[in-house]
Amino acid sequence: MKTNRPTSTTPIRLLGLCVAAAGLLMLGSTARADYIVTLQQVGPNVVATGSGAIDLTPLTFVGSETAKALLVPIDGVINTGPATDQPIDAYSGLLGPAAFGTGNGGVANIGSGDIVGVHNFLFKLFLFVPQGYVSGTPLSDSSTYDNATFASLGVTPGTYEWTWGTGANQNFTLQIGTSRVPDSGSTLVLLGASLLGLFLVRDFFSNRLTS
Repeated sequence: MKTNRPTSTTPIRLLGLCVAAAGLLMLGSTARADYIVTLQQVGPNVVATGSGAIDLTPLTFVGSETAKALLVPIDGVINTGPATDQPIDAYSGLLGPAAFGTGNGGVANIGSGDIVGVHNFLFKLFLFVPQGYVSGTPLSDSSTYDNATFASLGVTPGTYEWTWGTGANQNFTLQIGTSRVPDSGSTLVLLGASLLGLFLVRDFFSNRLTS
């Protein structure tokens, strides 16, 4: 019995193009390096971890002072970084939630890295960054609240966002109780494109073998 063996590389190329396109879409959706803080229960402690960059361009500088790692959910206040006072620059002009829980939180027991935070003071929101921070520079930090839980700190699990523009690095996101910030569907796009490529390859081979 004679069978027609497919010799064209067209379906393979098509699959590669689908996956490559999906990869480019994923890169586009994750290119924003907004500053992101995750708050997790780690054993008996609650740990805040922050990373990303901040674009200060649309914000207004209001002054310098000191701040340390703490959170006050009912007032919409969270600083991540060292547990001792650090020099910071304060900026106004952001929009976002006035609270992320109903508790009074507390001061971190230990912390390290860059001091970064959002504050709600007299119904006005402020962004704190390390004193002399250069816009767009990567930031990273962590803080630990010993013998604490979400309940004892009074935080409400969920995603909270403060924004001051629509460009890259103009967003501060607090993620409580999950491991990562949603990727805006890039994973689904990649999966869908890959499956489409596989279906096209299957149909191509099926048609060649039965023709």
